[in-house]
Amino acid sequence: MKLESYFQESDGGIEFSRQQSSDFAKSVAGDFNPLHDPDARRFCVPGDLLFAVFLHRHGVFESMHFDFQNMVDSGVRLTEQASGDKTVLSDDSNREYLTVISAGQPSTDASLVSGLTQAYVQFSGQTFPYLLVDLMRQHKVMINPARPLVIYRNMQLSMESLPGTDVTLEFSGADLISEGKKATVNLNFAIKAADVQIGTGQKQMVLGGLRPYEEEVMTALVEEYQSIKTGYKQPG
Repeated sequence: MKLESYFQESDGGIEFSRQQSSDFAKSVAGDFNPLHDPDARRFCVPGDLLFAVFLHRHGVFESMHFDFQNMVDSGVRLTEQASGDKTVLSDDSNREYLTVISAGQPSTDASLVSGLTQAYVQFSGQTFPYLLVDLMRQHKVMINPARPLVIYRNMQLSMESLPGTDVTLEFSGADLISEGKKATVNLNFAIKAADVQIGTGQKQMVLGGLRPYEEEVMTALVEEYQSIKTGYKQPG
């Protein structure tokens, strides 16, 4: 994966085009959330791309927490402000989009950075339908099929050691906390190296526009999603 293809640097800041963001979501993460379509009315840069760029620039720390405060649109120039273990990405108007808290030993080992990046974004990209549909079915709620709203809130990971090798992620359970028309979803995962668990992590999302679960409607939504995914052609 050549991450430089999915963002550009200018005057110390970083920017993302709609096409770069969409290509990353679909080609790297396997994420076909309509929020990342180039022509989406309510477009946003994938949170997983911000995560990947941060690791690309700073490496991997034993403990990391990513808090996504606002959705990043294309052409928004982000710069970093660092203070101690905290790094904030904000625009030229000082609006904050991402806060990262890093602690413990860092590693810039290329194989670890690349391996963790790809393992996480591919795990994250499988959220819908593979993990989220079963969870919604269990709790008898679902997103609005006409306007599906799934927003990335935060992610955290903690590792006991930083291996100089590729790592894998393994799903380890989830929960959904319903709050009226919204719900918070936590997806937990184990981080492994050579089949030995070396850490844990969690991805948290917010679901909007909830309604009672309807199997036929959800089946149609999943089929439409899978059809778009199957018909996608890799760029280049």
